[in-house]
Parts: sequence; structure tokens; C-alpha cells
Amino acid sequence: MSLRTRLVLGAALLGAAALLTAGLLVLGLGNVSDRLGAALAAEKRVERHAALSSQAASFLVVATEAVQSEPDAAARLARMDPAVRALEDTFVRLRRDLEQAVGEQAALGLDAQSRRATQSLGLARMEALLRSTLDGLAATGPRERLQASLDRFASGFDMLLNEAVSDELRARAMVLRGIDEMRARLTLWAGLIALAVLALLGLFVFGLVRPQLRRLDLLMGAARQIGRGDFALALPEGPRDEIGTLFTETRRMAGALAERSATVEAEWARLNETIAARTAELREANARLARIDGDRRRFFADISHELRTPLTVILMEAQLGRAGTPEPQAAFATIEARALRLNRRIDDLLRVARSESGQLALDRAPFDLGQAVTEALEETQAELRAAEMAVHLPPLPQVQVLGDRNWARQVIAGLIRNAIRHARSGGHLALRLSPEGEVAVIDNGPGIPPDRQAGLFDRFAQGDGPARGEGFGIGLALTAWVMQAQGGQVSLQSPVPRAEALGQAPGTKLCVALPRAAG
Repeated sequence: MSLRTRLVLGAALLGAAALLTAGLLVLGLGNVSDRLGAALAAEKRVERHAALSSQAASFLVVATEAVQSEPDAAARLARMDPAVRALEDTFVRLRRDLEQAVGEQAALGLDAQSRRATQSLGLARMEALLRSTLDGLAATGPRERLQASLDRFASGFDMLLNEAVSDELRARAMVLRGIDEMRARLTLWAGLIALAVLALLGLFVFGLVRPQLRRLDLLMGAARQIGRGDFALALPEGPRDEIGTLFTETRRMAGALAERSATVEAEWARLNETIAARTAELREANARLARIDGDRRRFFADISHELRTPLTVILMEAQLGRAGTPEPQAAFATIEARALRLNRRIDDLLRVARSESGQLALDRAPFDLGQAVTEALEETQAELRAAEMAVHLPPLPQVQVLGDRNWARQVIAGLIRNAIRHARSGGHLALRLSPEGEVAVIDNGPGIPPDRQAGLFDRFAQGDGPARGEGFGIGLALTAWVMQAQGGQVSLQSPVPRAEALGQAPGTKLCVALPRAAG
């Protein structure tokens, strides 16, 4: 049985004793029922405002991501369109609720109607703030200005929404206070006729009115709890009357608010994680660029060193020739040899530069690999003498291979220089050429630890020891690339097998092989 029916039955029983009292009770309870309906309507409007708050938070999250990831204004607006439509739909429902509330307030007087009508101003301000923010996001400008527009929307919209919710809560509190006032008046009238209808009044008050008031008190406490942001309500189950329905709606509203609050917190947490991840990626990219820049600087410093040495010899011989050396032919021969070496070195550097740009120019043709080994040894002879390294070179067979002769010479010379830099302490270097077209460069140095061998074929990787920082730092990587581009192979072995070792040191054996020429 509904609460209204029970109140009407109670009023009918009292009316049997006092018709006037019954009439007054019916009017009063009708007023209470209207106010309960108004309170229920207020609860629904509070729920709509809660939905509006959740949708505004979702709009802010989507708009912030769009500003960060979408430079085009049209794309930003398209991405935000679902959130904007949801907000606009809620605005329409709120406006309809306010129009209905203004009509319902007619029974409470002109002041109540005026207070309810003024709430539409806050709603209009929120809609205007949304339009203004969308106009700002539709404009082209830096992300900072777009983010500032979103920040103004967040602060302004939150303030207006809080005012609207506060107005609804105050309106509901006024309705509940009106119910209390009506209860007081009914109690007074009941007291005046207590002598006549004492039994019926006791049954009415203690059996019907008081329990409902206790339920209303629980509802008021729940409203205050929701106002504090605590959505864990403990409203008991009861009769499925108006107040019971209000209990159910209040519990459902609290659950929805708790769920939306958790969703907003999760979205903010996800956004913070995304920002942190992007920041870490940028730091890593900056560090990688710094390492690359350092490698490039070292590369060009090494180029300067490689070009300066033959130029210095040419200048010295030219000065001696101008001073009248007794052997001008020897001076010119030295100048010519150094100039040829410089020209060859420039060609080598140009090949390195082309390989760095991804353009490996190869002139593949049959050639004698043993002659390339001899030329590489002659090119590095001065450096071997300076390092006081003994070279073990057995007779070289004539092995015709297919490849780029200049690149082959440069690769073999690079392997010899690599041994000079890292294994000069061993004092020995061996060059061997197999009939299958494989050149082996063996040193008597400290060797290479197994965990570093694979990384030596990476660009700009350098070994440890006092020679670290000398050379281009791309020798083995470039060697592997050149060999693979010509159909050849490169391999590294450290320590050197005892049968091939040049001494007691572990040593390193580097082999490059080219395919044999047909015929």
C-alpha cells in the first residue's frame, strides 16, 4: 500500500470524529505529498547534474588528448563531437526539468517560482562557456593557448555546476523543511482534538507518521553524505512506497556517482601514465641523439688526423726541394707517393661517406686478391714500423675473386690498422691468404671477451684499452657491410686457436672472404 493511500485512510478515520480535522489533514498531507514529489524531482535533477559533471570530465579528457595529438582544428572538433553531443543532450534535459519545476513551484508561491527560474541563468552560462571553449578549440594556435582555453572551461564550468547543485540541494532542503513545518502544524491540530480522538491520533502519529519521518531523516542524512562525496550509503530496504522509491533512487544515484568518480580517477591516472611514458621516450631520444652527435664529432676529428699526416710529409719534402736538396728525385718521389696515398685516402673517405648515407658504390670485377693484400700491407707499412710489429707473410698465391678491388684493399688495410691499434703490445701480426679467397689477419693481442664480440660489428663500436677513441669507430661494421654487399663473408675468432696463435696472448683472428671469379 502506498504512503498516500495510508495517509488518506488515516485522515478518513479521523474525519469520522472531526470532519474539520479530517479536511485539514487531507489538505496538509496533500501538500506533503506534493513536497515529496518535489524532493524526488530535485533528486533526479541532482542526478542529472552529476551526469553533467561526469560528461564534462570526459569532455576535458578527450579535448586534452585531442589538443596534444591533433594539430588540425577540424580533426580536434570531430574527435570531441561525441562528448559535446552528450553534454548538449544533458543540457536539453536539464532545461526541460527546470521548466517543469517552475510549474510545480506555483503551489509554493511566487518567490519559489522565481528562485527556480533563476537557475536557468546558471545553465545558460554553462552552455555559453561550452560554446566559447569550442570556438577557441576551433581556432588555429599553439597548444598552450588551446590548453589555456580548456583550463578556463574546467574552472568556470566547475564553479557554475557547483552553484547549480547547491541550488538544487537548497531547494530540496526547503521542501524537506516544508514537510517538517507541515508535520508541526498537523501535530498542533491533532493536539487540539486529542481528547476526542486520542486513540486514533496515537495510531496515526505513532503508527504512520513517525516511521515515515524517520525514513525521511535517513534520506536527509544520505543527502548530506552524498554532499560530502561519500557514496557508500546504508539506506535500509523498506516498503515500496514513495519514500521507499526515493530510497532506491538515492542508492542508485550514489552508485552511479561512485562509478563515475572512479572512472574519472582512472582516466586521470591513465593520462598521467601516458604523459610519463612520452616524457621517458623523449629523454631516451635526446640521449640517443647526444651519443650520435658525439660519434660524428669523433669521426670528423679522425678524418682530419688521417689527412693531415700525408700533407705534413708533402709540405716537408716540398720545403726541402725548394731549399735545394741534393736528391730532388727522391723528394719528388716521396711527394708523389704521399700524394697518391692522400688521394687514395680521400677516395676511401668518400666511400665511407657514401656508405654512411646508404649509397654503397661498388665496382665489381675480377681481381687478384693477393695483390690487394700486398697493396694494403704497403699502405700500412709505416704504421707497422712505428708500432714495431713484426709481420708474418707467407708467399701469397694468385687468387682471382669477384668484387671491388679498392674496397677490398681498404677493408684489409682497415683490419691491419685495427690490429695495430689494439694488439701492438703483442708485437706480431700475420697475414694469410687461402686458395678459396679468404684473407686472415691474426694478431698476438689481448683478445676480445666473448660478451663484446657481437657488438663490435655495430656502427661506432670501439674496443677497450689505450687505443679506444682512435680511428673512425666504424671499421668492423663497414667491413661486414662491404663484404655482404659483394656476396662475401666476415668472421671473428678470439682467442686464436693454439695451432695458429703467434704467441701466448689470446689474440684475435679476423677473416674476410670474397667469392671466386668464374674461370
